[in-house]
Amino acid sequence: MKIQHLALNPEVRAALEDRRPVVALESTIIAHGMPFPQNVETALLVEKTVRQTGAVPATCAILNGKLKAGLNTAEIELIGKTGTTVPKASRRDLPYLISQGKNGATTVASTMLIAHLAGIRIFATGGIGGVHRGAATTMDISADLQELAQTPVAVVSAGAKSILDLGLTLEYLETFGVPVIGYQTNDFPAFYARKSGFGVDYRLNSAVEVANLLKVKWAMGLRGGAVVANPIPEAHQLDFEAMQRVIEQALLEAEQRQTRGKALTPFLLAKIEALTGGKSLEANVALVVNNAKLAGEIAVALSAIG
Repeated sequence: MKIQHLALNPEVRAALEDRRPVVALESTIIAHGMPFPQNVETALLVEKTVRQTGAVPATCAILNGKLKAGLNTAEIELIGKTGTTVPKASRRDLPYLISQGKNGATTVASTMLIAHLAGIRIFATGGIGGVHRGAATTMDISADLQELAQTPVAVVSAGAKSILDLGLTLEYLETFGVPVIGYQTNDFPAFYARKSGFGVDYRLNSAVEVANLLKVKWAMGLRGGAVVANPIPEAHQLDFEAMQRVIEQALLEAEQRQTRGKALTPFLLAKIEALTGGKSLEANVALVVNNAKLAGEIAVALSAIG
């Protein structure tokens, strides 16, 4: 079925028509998460990693007013080179960007939406958004959480970004019936660190087990997606307590500068990179590649069981 405003890359279209496994990927990490050229290099490495599992990568974005599922190298380079001048696009931004024929870098929420429209069930990212610290007064809660509550796409991530209030993020997911699956772990990862002090709902130890859970969930007609929490590889993790101190310093500077809304996360990530001497960026690349591998394996397993 043709979806208005949706454009599928030919390779992605062929894979979906043949019922072969496809993994959605976001583009905010390219435009706002890393500097050029490392952003493009990482995006291409992530796509290569998905291919090595036997799945087809579908990096998503808005280009010239079209929802794109699957970008070619030139399109990835365009987003990487234009960087932060490409607006972050969440669900609320799509009608404006499409009607104006503009470009946009997709967040977790909008990538999930594009994936769902295209018929893609598995999505790999770095970390999901969530409830920001101080949200009791600011009401700053990521649209990613509502998307997870209503859109049937599973998101493989290294937990939630550690700049967030992880406890409240998990409470929010529980309230809206979103299962949080720990992949080979009982602990909810904290992006840069393998443990946050919080637990997951269920531990599953193989991609096949995760695929079976997802198949049952969606066969039952249950709304929404799932979070597959995949800890950063041990060799690349950063010290949790040290990172908390860095994050507190970055948050304080953001408050002093009155940096809020869409600008907050990119500011914090850049500040954290500077404060860690680039170690956070290295960790970010490692965890994204690790998530892409697992997402590909889950997509292959889900395709095999039908």
